[in-house]
Amino acid sequence: MPHMIPAPGAFALGVAIFLIVVWDAFEAVILPRRVTRRFRLARLFYKTSWRSWKFVTRLVPSRKTREALLGFYGPISLLILVGVWAVGLVFSFGLMQYGAGSAVVMTGAQPSFLTDLYLSGTTFFTLGLGDVVPHSAIARALVVTEAGFGFGFLAAIIGYLPFIYGSFSKREVNISLLDSRAGTPPTAGELLRRHAYPHGNEALRELLKDWEFWAAELMESHLSYPVLAFFRSQHDNQSWIAALTAILDTCALVKVGIEDACQRQADLTFAIARHAAVDLSQVFKTPPRALPHNRLPAEDLRRIRDTLAQHGTKLQDGPEADRKITELRNMYEPYLYALADYLNQSLPPWIPAKKGKDNWQTTAWGRSAGLIEKEAAAIASEEHF
Repeated sequence: MPHMIPAPGAFALGVAIFLIVVWDAFEAVILPRRVTRRFRLARLFYKTSWRSWKFVTRLVPSRKTREALLGFYGPISLLILVGVWAVGLVFSFGLMQYGAGSAVVMTGAQPSFLTDLYLSGTTFFTLGLGDVVPHSAIARALVVTEAGFGFGFLAAIIGYLPFIYGSFSKREVNISLLDSRAGTPPTAGELLRRHAYPHGNEALRELLKDWEFWAAELMESHLSYPVLAFFRSQHDNQSWIAALTAILDTCALVKVGIEDACQRQADLTFAIARHAAVDLSQVFKTPPRALPHNRLPAEDLRRIRDTLAQHGTKLQDGPEADRKITELRNMYEPYLYALADYLNQSLPPWIPAKKGKDNWQTTAWGRSAGLIEKEAAAIASEEHF
């Protein structure tokens, strides 16, 4: 065997790089479960690149431009990671060819490490140029093996990308639907206020049931494919973290006590949504942190109670109710705050600070839907006459 591999060190290094890259791609693309191993190539890539990306975006003065750049990170990082895997595989097979003695013949040039890398690249991407030919058994075996992995790699990526974008689209549907139900950004106080109508509790029960499934799907998809967490929503004032927080806030209020409300469904939705928040914080290594300010001061809680009372809904009052809601908040707020800070997002308030327009009521030109309707009616009236 030694005479077949003149440079065993280079060959072994190539094998090691190959195994690291293949196993990392397998865990990221194919394995549908959370990986707890400390060292991972993909984790190292995202940890360093996200930190650098956030640092650069913070230098941009325009908030809108910063949000746009942060929105680019998810898709771009996914493509770069695929490129890193591809380069790693090409480099590993080039090292193995070099360790095997550069047993290749190249038209008009002498064999070298660059020649081995060139052969590896053309083989991996199945170009088949034919200007570099292996002439030993081990070199031919490496070429055939690399060609097979090249086909497999491309097939896995072709199947991986549509799934990622399908999961992202599925996640965003409910976030968009929440716009007309809980305001923009979504808040628990606004969600309960908009369901304070006859038979509104039944609609609220159905909504919380839908969000129970949404939280379970969020946990399943984002634990298996954490890159989804970096994909941001279409609108700057919406995010999956804000939506998850608003639903947990709503469940907390219902659990504290709203007469004739859906406490049992609130319990179920709160459990799975809190589970998702905690597990995702573990994936991103973001331990729970105390919030720098109180998201629900006493005056805001009083506003929520008064607003709901004006619409015929009574929220339990008193020290016991306040203590219970504080306990519930401590079960999820520190985890979501740590996640939001890491992903450069923000948690929504419990109640809108001021009356504003939802996303569906505005247009890209900054005009409200009501104004557009008036203009359209005026034009129609002029055409009629």
